[in-house]
Amino acid sequence: MMWKDKLKALKPNIRNKYFIAFMAFFIWIAIFDQNNLIYRFKLAARINNLENEREHYTNEIEQNTRKMSELQSSTRNLEKFAREEYLMKKRNEVVFVVKEK
Repeated sequence: MMWKDKLKALKPNIRNKYFIAFMAFFIWIAIFDQNNLIYRFKLAARINNLENEREHYTNEIEQNTRKMSELQSSTRNLEKFAREEYLMKKRNEVVFVVKEK
């Protein structure tokens, strides 16, 4: 019996014109508007993803900048890099590539 009393008390609130207007406005904003809630959540997720990518690339740029300054600091470092990365060699020199597992 108690739930019937609650239902009777709820019915006048549902019939209230302000409540109906509010619900119509909320449904319009949540579903039909150009900037609806679903779009907002997707956009927030994309922004978060792009910020993570930006942080990753910023770290990568810093590492590459350090490597670049190290390579430009001396010819010995440049020669070491060329030998390791591009397997370059001097004339009359034999290079053996050893790969560790």
